[in-house]
Amino acid sequence: MELKSISRVYFVGIGGIGMSAIARFFNEKGVTVSGYDRTPTVLTRQLETEGISIHYTDDVNLLDKATDLVVYTPAIPAAHTELAWFRDNHYEVVKRSDVLQEITRDLFAITVAGTHGKTTVSTMIAHLLRHSGYGCNAFLGGVSVNYDRNFWSSGKAVAVIEADEYDRSFLKLSPDIAVLTAMDADHLDIYGTAEAVEEAFIQYTKNIKPNGTLLARFGLHRNSDLEAPNKLQYSLQNDAANVYAQNIRMYNGGYTFDVVQQDWMITDITMHLGGMHNVENAVVAIAVAHLLGIDPDKIREAMAAFKGIKRRFEYLVKKEDLVYVDDYAHHPEELKALITSAKTLFPGKNASSCFSRTCLPVRAILQTGLQQVYPWRMR
Repeated sequence: MELKSISRVYFVGIGGIGMSAIARFFNEKGVTVSGYDRTPTVLTRQLETEGISIHYTDDVNLLDKATDLVVYTPAIPAAHTELAWFRDNHYEVVKRSDVLQEITRDLFAITVAGTHGKTTVSTMIAHLLRHSGYGCNAFLGGVSVNYDRNFWSSGKAVAVIEADEYDRSFLKLSPDIAVLTAMDADHLDIYGTAEAVEEAFIQYTKNIKPNGTLLARFGLHRNSDLEAPNKLQYSLQNDAANVYAQNIRMYNGGYTFDVVQQDWMITDITMHLGGMHNVENAVVAIAVAHLLGIDPDKIREAMAAFKGIKRRFEYLVKKEDLVYVDDYAHHPEELKALITSAKTLFPGKNASSCFSRTCLPVRAILQTGLQQVYPWRMR
């Protein structure tokens, strides 16, 4: 697959957050992009306004038969009519991860993997590079509040990519800088065991390019098995790590802190985003920006301007007497971090949080005693 030679591309499942980012990548390069998805959404409507043709009926009469490349998501059933037609007629049919694989070969790639935090960290890094003027192509698994986008392009031959562990797709990537945030058991329908999940993340670190760098969260299980030409560990506050935060101060639902490494420090960083876990996410994002040689003042300015990601501790209402937070948390560790952060930031107050993937398909208003909501998820 030679990306530069492609003039037409068709997406089966174009409305997915990862698929739409790649569709935008091709579209902004002047490639004719079209695709199918099951239902229209806000995101697919945005793609249509950008000039991408989308239909919502599984019908071979509607697909682009002149396409050079077909990209599909593993969420599409193997018996899907359009997908089966392309395969039966010997088109080049690839997964989304195959396209990302080629992008990491062509560009200086910064990839962010982990069972938690990868969307926030990748968006933070991409924002720091964009706001500072360094530049990057961003392929994100969430929508940046700053830019209302999950993708943006740049003339800079640098890509920031959220590396999804689902279906082992992230093992196709070849990063120059790799971030690893967590290795908790997840997607056991794919991996089977927690040990298999860990082995996949270990393999991810083995795919780092020669002279590349790994930034792994301090204290990860089997941290010693993670391999990289250069390896750094980051932490919230543990000074045994290579880079960490200190002098953390809470203010109006956000934080001010310093980021410290052995031979450098950036003081008085302001982040208008809730959650101590997001301070830790900021530590590694700032460490990546520093590795790239971005000026500390520009890092500080960019971090202060960061508005977060939609549905990741997103403040929908932030008043003196009412705080309402929308968050995507669904894994027990994510829920624990969310609830702990809300209680710490707003002691004695009512905080509202909207969950989209909890055990029950309901919206929950979290009252004082947040740990009692969905207690089975906190075990």
